[in-house]
Amino acid sequence: MADFDGFGLRQLLHADLLRQHRLLSGQNVEPGRMIWLRLASPRFMPVLLYRLAYKCYISRLGVMARLFSLVNFLLFGIEIAINCPIGPGLFFPHTHGTVIGALRIGSNAIIYQGVTVGAKDLDFTYDELHRPVVGDNVLIGAGAKVLGGVRLGNDVRVAANAVVLKSVVDNVTVAGVPASVMSKQGNSE
Repeated sequence: MADFDGFGLRQLLHADLLRQHRLLSGQNVEPGRMIWLRLASPRFMPVLLYRLAYKCYISRLGVMARLFSLVNFLLFGIEIAINCPIGPGLFFPHTHGTVIGALRIGSNAIIYQGVTVGAKDLDFTYDELHRPVVGDNVLIGAGAKVLGGVRLGNDVRVAANAVVLKSVVDNVTVAGVPASVMSKQGNSE
């Protein structure tokens, strides 16, 4: 896959910056040129380093991709597989202890600290049977684990410290160990 749904690196970074601006400021308007000053933010730098690593990976610059990934790990404590495509609007409120080894993550993901999204066993083949696929507009709370070949639907909220071992449909909140559906579309069950 070249770029996520036709987005180039610059468009992805711009979408990520806009999303961060909207989430942090509460304003749903396009900011001026000052938005690029957020590049130095500890909430945005991990996204930038991931985007550079992924761009290098798809450009067959594996050594550079691994270098950007290593810098991300050393500076921000976040490990993101260089071959995991993540859609625009990615936001990390905090990063330390986060491991992302999903097959694919959709647009507008919010992923908190201490999250693991990856295989539940050793998986060197990086295939769909062992890696999660995460939909659009998903929030994964602090300490949550999403493990194995599961699918998280669109507009899913994973509560803090939940352990997701089975696929989850759209528009639900899951919590617990193992995770189960707590509410659908804002209504409790």
